[in-house]
Amino acid sequence: MFGLRRIGSVYLVFWVFLVAFDLIVKSQIERLLVDVGTSVPLVPGFNLTLGHNRGVSFGILDSDHWIAPYLLSSVAVGLVVAVLIWTAQQKSKPVNAAGILFASGGLANAIDRLGDGAVTDFLDFGWQALRWPTFNLADVFVFIGAALLLLGWKRLKV
Repeated sequence: MFGLRRIGSVYLVFWVFLVAFDLIVKSQIERLLVDVGTSVPLVPGFNLTLGHNRGVSFGILDSDHWIAPYLLSSVAVGLVVAVLIWTAQQKSKPVNAAGILFASGGLANAIDRLGDGAVTDFLDFGWQALRWPTFNLADVFVFIGAALLLLGWKRLKV
């Protein structure tokens, strides 16, 4: 499959695990919190707050149009495939791991979006009225993976 064997089966198992883990956690959060906006404080500055994002990061491209989830998910899957192809061509295990993190988050959010037209967000950090927009584990995977890919790409170019 377009050179994924070069990444290694351990990474691919990890990819499937991360996607499944994210989707299971989102499902459980929706069962626990039920209504959008419901919030459960865990520690000062950190709540579980149910949110649905119909756009991309920070609600950019938010749309209720019926085709939006399909377009956004298609773009996400395209990026996932591109990153997997690129990382499969690299000989760096850290770059392979970073690509798997990025791809797992992107695929998990794409699958989640196709379910009901929105991505489930629930991690809520901030203090009083100063709050970061809610996000989810897949977003964390994408962020860490992208950051590590940029660092790995820079090292590969030097």
